[in-house]
Amino acid sequence: MQVRFLPGALAVQFKFDPLAFEGTAEYYALGRPPYSAQLAETVARELSLDGAGQLLDVGCGPGVLVLALARLFDGVVALDPEPGMLHVGARRCGEAGIANVRWLQGVAEEIPTLGVGACRVVTFGQSFHRVRRREVAEAMFDLLVPGGSLVLVSHNVDDGRPRPPGPGYPEIPHAAVRELILDYLGEGTRRYLETWNQGQPARFEDTLVDTRFGGSRTLYVPGRPDLIRDIDAVVANFFSLSYAAPRLFGDSRPEFEADLRRLLREHSLDGLLWDWPGDTELVIATRPAHALAAQ
Repeated sequence: MQVRFLPGALAVQFKFDPLAFEGTAEYYALGRPPYSAQLAETVARELSLDGAGQLLDVGCGPGVLVLALARLFDGVVALDPEPGMLHVGARRCGEAGIANVRWLQGVAEEIPTLGVGACRVVTFGQSFHRVRRREVAEAMFDLLVPGGSLVLVSHNVDDGRPRPPGPGYPEIPHAAVRELILDYLGEGTRRYLETWNQGQPARFEDTLVDTRFGGSRTLYVPGRPDLIRDIDAVVANFFSLSYAAPRLFGDSRPEFEADLRRLLREHSLDGLLWDWPGDTELVIATRPAHALAAQ
């Protein structure tokens, strides 16, 4: 496996902080809920993959989608601005015997300058909301081979989709934990959460219809209804969030973590909680076989 960090990779100016997840990689790998168990099977079927071509995973984090999809391609390029994410991702892929991945440090807006090469598929796993969407979508259009697809992957729990019956454990008290985080980090963090994504279209589909892709299709892959997490995993999940990264708490981190664990224990005496991240949403935009010229 090759890890290559590009000097000056963060010089491009753009709206979102490329190091928002600094120091969260190990927590991300441990705490983030997984996508659907049927994700790889669905992607392979929907895109008629045959094991050939290249995958680019943008905002790869610690290799979540890479681990799931790498075996569907000849090669993978995994891109992230945070060096810790790349190191953890490379380690996890090595442990899983996945050796066809090239790891690059950089941001999505730089992709046209990075020599990635033509791609059969480009994925964004819960990362497309952190880029200049239309600009990046147009760049991905140029990167894809004719008939290739851009796939935006995310958990979806907020649009009224059916909710499965719980397995009998208390749910993670997300709202209460968020208030605890805000109690420690203050009004600046509250304003950040309310305003950081202002000016962006509400739906990815609205961006894609305004690009050469001309639109997209959305499908849902069943989520994992029986995901039970212990308190360590739940704590890791919250520490993996950009607005609750451990470094943000400074000297108050031990006190915050103690309060967080106490809150979670109050919700579950045996320390086990139900995590329902929702179904896995795939927004798929495909470059036509006879592609339009660059705009």
